[in-house]
Amino acid sequence: MKVSISVVVPAYNVQRFIEQCLRSILGQLGAAHELIVIDDGSSDNTLALVFKAQEAWPGANFHVFSQPNEGIPSARNHCLRVAQGDYIAFIDGDDVLLPGSLAAMDQAIAEHRPDVIACDFRMWHPDEPAKSRSVRLGYPVGRLLRDPEAILNTFFADRQMYIWSNVFRRDVYAQLPAPVFPPERLFEDVATVPRLLGHCASLLHLAHPVIDYRQHAAENAVSERWCLDFAAALPLARRHLQARGVADSVRRHFDIAAAYFFVGAVKNSYRLPRADGKRVRTLIKPLFVGGLFGNCDTLVATAGRADMVSNDRTLDAVIIRQVESALAGGVVVNFKRTASRKLKLWRRLRMAKKHGHFAPAPD
Repeated sequence: MKVSISVVVPAYNVQRFIEQCLRSILGQLGAAHELIVIDDGSSDNTLALVFKAQEAWPGANFHVFSQPNEGIPSARNHCLRVAQGDYIAFIDGDDVLLPGSLAAMDQAIAEHRPDVIACDFRMWHPDEPAKSRSVRLGYPVGRLLRDPEAILNTFFADRQMYIWSNVFRRDVYAQLPAPVFPPERLFEDVATVPRLLGHCASLLHLAHPVIDYRQHAAENAVSERWCLDFAAALPLARRHLQARGVADSVRRHFDIAAAYFFVGAVKNSYRLPRADGKRVRTLIKPLFVGGLFGNCDTLVATAGRADMVSNDRTLDAVIIRQVESALAGGVVVNFKRTASRKLKLWRRLRMAKKHGHFAPAPD
């Protein structure tokens, strides 16, 4: 039978979580699905637990591959090379696929066959359930969105740039040159998802959470590389979007999103030793300025336009003021303590959760 959805799990040192992750998928896996796990050279018991799950589900279309430890971007690229499904659903090895998710995707594909299914998800605090919350994307619900400009504008306004919340047709991945995910970089999905969406002519918003995104304890280690890769991720996408000739409105929405990412990088640079933080701030300024479609002087006017999609215009204005201060070499009051919830989550989660093998030792 032809495979409709490939569920792919890149995994690295997730022995505490991988069994729960795989059970959540295997319990939903149908005849038109396949499960692929790529072990990225785990040094713990992850791979053995994956094989154990494979043996426990002998009738499942379940494939296991392993590679030397090359990083999550490389594991994702490996997934793309071996996946056979018309659609590819990424799930990280410490997350959980919520019940009914594959059936909901199947229905969306049967009724609409969109280029991408955009999925809501939950910020999941298994140790503090009261803190768990659903994240709803800003796309319209219940109809196929066929406006590429609106797709990108809403995406940049939401700034939810996780690859696993977007189930793309495999043909869309084929539009990008290999390797699709930038090797040996943190925040590879931030650099990749906008480029993929730039090739999408249709989107269906699946308006119920499909992923429990596990929240780990706060990780205090921030490195120079963390800050630089964070600041450089969107500029990588910008070059591709410019080559695609995206509309002026997309360029404006991109620039506001880039301002948020720049503030996040600057804010976290203050967690480094003083001299290192100062050097990082010097390095990321040209990355930000050179990565804009417009220029810094027009950000205020851009954010204030009535046709801009925004989830919080007040916060947009605050972020732009912080950008202005950072570019001028100043420190905004509360810079170390205030940022949007999304930016705090980037700092807390990405290093500990998805890319621990890239993380330096804490200072």
